[in-house]
Amino acid sequence: MKTAQIRQKFLDYFESKDHTIEPSASLIPHNDKTLLFVNSGMVPFKDVFSGAGKRPYKRAVSVQRCVRAGGKHNDLENVGYTAHHHTFFEMLGNFSFGDYFKREAIHYAWEFLTKELNLPKEKLWVSVFEEDDEAENIWINEIGFPKNRISRCGAKDNFWQMGDTGPCGPSSEIFYDHGEHIAGGPPGHADEDGDRYIEIWNLVFTQFDKQEDGYLKPLVAPCVDTGMGLERLTAVLQHKNNNYDTDGFQSLIKAVVDLIPKSNNIKNDNASVRVIADHIRSAAFMILDSVIPSNEGRGYVLRRIIRRGIRHGHKMGIDKVFFYRLAPVLAVEFKGTYPELKQALPKVEKILKHEEQRFVQTLDQGMSLLEEAIISLKGSEIDGKTVFKLYDTYGFPVDLTADIARERNLTIDMLGFEIEMTKQRDRARQTGDFKISKKGVDISEATEFLGYEQLENVSSIQAFVKDGKLVEKIEAGGHGVVVLTQSSFYAESGGQIGDSGVLSNAKVEFRVGHTNKQKSGAFEHHGVLNKGVLKVGDAVQANVDKKSRKCITRNHSATHLLHAALRIVLGETVTQKGSLVDSEKLRFDFSHDEVITKSDLEKIESMVNRKILGNTKVHTDITNIENAKKKGAMALFGEKYGNIVRVLTMGKDDFSVELCGGTHVRQLGDIGLFRITSEGGVSAGVRRIEALTGYDAYQFDNQTQNSLNEIAQITKSSNVQVVEKVTQLIKQQKELEKQIAIFQKQLASNQGDDLVGQVQEVKGIKLLSTVVEGASGKDLRDIADKLKDKLGSVVIVLAVVNNDKVSLVVGVTKDLTKQYQAGKILNHVAEQIGGKGGGRPDMAQGGGTQPEHLTKALASVKSLI
Repeated sequence: MKTAQIRQKFLDYFESKDHTIEPSASLIPHNDKTLLFVNSGMVPFKDVFSGAGKRPYKRAVSVQRCVRAGGKHNDLENVGYTAHHHTFFEMLGNFSFGDYFKREAIHYAWEFLTKELNLPKEKLWVSVFEEDDEAENIWINEIGFPKNRISRCGAKDNFWQMGDTGPCGPSSEIFYDHGEHIAGGPPGHADEDGDRYIEIWNLVFTQFDKQEDGYLKPLVAPCVDTGMGLERLTAVLQHKNNNYDTDGFQSLIKAVVDLIPKSNNIKNDNASVRVIADHIRSAAFMILDSVIPSNEGRGYVLRRIIRRGIRHGHKMGIDKVFFYRLAPVLAVEFKGTYPELKQALPKVEKILKHEEQRFVQTLDQGMSLLEEAIISLKGSEIDGKTVFKLYDTYGFPVDLTADIARERNLTIDMLGFEIEMTKQRDRARQTGDFKISKKGVDISEATEFLGYEQLENVSSIQAFVKDGKLVEKIEAGGHGVVVLTQSSFYAESGGQIGDSGVLSNAKVEFRVGHTNKQKSGAFEHHGVLNKGVLKVGDAVQANVDKKSRKCITRNHSATHLLHAALRIVLGETVTQKGSLVDSEKLRFDFSHDEVITKSDLEKIESMVNRKILGNTKVHTDITNIENAKKKGAMALFGEKYGNIVRVLTMGKDDFSVELCGGTHVRQLGDIGLFRITSEGGVSAGVRRIEALTGYDAYQFDNQTQNSLNEIAQITKSSNVQVVEKVTQLIKQQKELEKQIAIFQKQLASNQGDDLVGQVQEVKGIKLLSTVVEGASGKDLRDIADKLKDKLGSVVIVLAVVNNDKVSLVVGVTKDLTKQYQAGKILNHVAEQIGGKGGGRPDMAQGGGTQPEHLTKALASVKSLI
């Protein structure tokens, strides 16, 4: 039977047993924060099993699409290395919610397998929970199953539970025996990990409610939850021991092999081919269910899968953007089951293609870094700093690096990687959030903030903190912290820097450098007393630095406009990841996984300036959190909100609506001018824009104009013609660089001609094993290819030394690759010079760090031949 027939036969059988057919749910669990993806057929029914939900029926059957590639249930690392693991698979399941129980479930399973599918009874094996006499008795006394083919297993294998507490129960699993010619033993035996006995169906009998003290309280209405992998069942019915050999994968595998250069001689059973066939399935269906590649959560799992697939393609010699080309093949394969995939095909292809184009830009650089790290290895573990750099700079998910390491019989330093990740998170917190200086004293009474409406006020001093201790007074020249009962000073929060200014009366002057806020809401005015003596209880005039505050409010309001413009131009996936608003500039960090184009930056900047020119009033509403959400207000990064919040609305048609406790301009025209000064990446998936407003923006434009004038003078052109002139100069430079490259290539070519005379013959095989003088590592491959063409049948080993590092290339003509493999020869030489390498049978590259041993290593190739 074909896969589609098996799928339908399962649904038809249980529908005939009064089960309601439930279509596959989305891969994203509904109202379940404990899972990244639906990983089994029972997940859409978890609320029913836990008692939190109900259905209008008591029996159900489904074919649920599932993903196991993240979190607790993660099969990603096994894909490509085993015959039965997938990141995406379909789960056949029948369910009873307080209706039938063990007897019916076992009878249904037996009837479906042996009568509907005609599986040989003697090929089946059963396991039951070691304490479940009831299930074993049903199998033996009612089904007539031989006791000697029943394994009684412990809780690890045959007892299921949803969590540490809650619904749980024993299970009974059904296995298929592929035969003695395949290694492995039955369940419960020491050699059970082999591929001979394959689990095809798991019958879970949910009959207890586990209490916190471990007591298994019997459920009033026991339930049944079963799961059978469609791919595994299909393999059994099609007499295959490998899921990838079934009809459901063949069109995909053929499409992958067709993309590989024929000269590489890659077959259908290649592990990398199977990885790609699996990964396109999971990637396409994730995108169908609205997951997009990102650097966190489900999006990161998707990114890992896509990039792992791409890397395996490049490993087999696919040097073009290819992954998205497999999506139409997949859509045809599933057209009868999931027609929605074909409808969403343009979206799926676009996202896959875009993600691959981004990764390909850094793939070669990352692989070069990894190869260098491997060559320099003294042990068998790739260090954590290299793994982190590959992740952070080149977009290599950690499991991709681990996958490559495993192919080389290496491991990765996960502890070192986690240390580097922690350092990065700390850096991000330091740049994205502000730290409040505590001075070791907590003040319980909050300060009343008056600074929204006024920049000065009179208040009494609530407390002094000096050197981490409460004091009664501060004398002239003393540094400390003043806490007021009321203040017009804004305390640092939500990305806005705290105010500076002066606290004074007729006798004293306390200069405030910055203002922070304690958890209690008490404002800390940090500064120095310039004159007089200041005591607790004294009244002071609080005067905020007006010039500084105006600059801060301009920058803060511009940040809100920038946020709104980013979401309009780049899409609503943009979310704030951090900000800094001070008197000199604004800095805004946001989620986005690609460089913003020049035209998009111009659109964003223009949009903000148009809103400023509109000069609409900034509206502030004090309301409850529910009303704010109804209005569509966005919460700002790092802020915690109570029930009563401030909602800032800017621009016509509610251009920007955000929750914010900061200070802002009264009219948008007060911002004056907005100018973006830089845009760049902060970390993987996070970009940063820095900008200026008001007079600072004017000065920036003025400096830019002055620079343009200077460039015009240097290039002897006018301001109007300067771009054309510089473009012309750059073009001339590139032409000169091309001429130099051609000259270097000619030199390398001549090198190849000169080397022909050094060829020696060993047992009828032409061998050239030598050092190339004056060439670069990049030239070696071209020289080797030219020599292979010239010499016809030959083994070539070329080396070059630059900066005390050796670069190696080994080339073997096609007619000799069965006898001599380039990779083995290269490693023979590389090991002698403290290095490693790899490649195809006909071409391998590597290097080493011990040039003093090179002459002897090259000479040893003759004896190897």
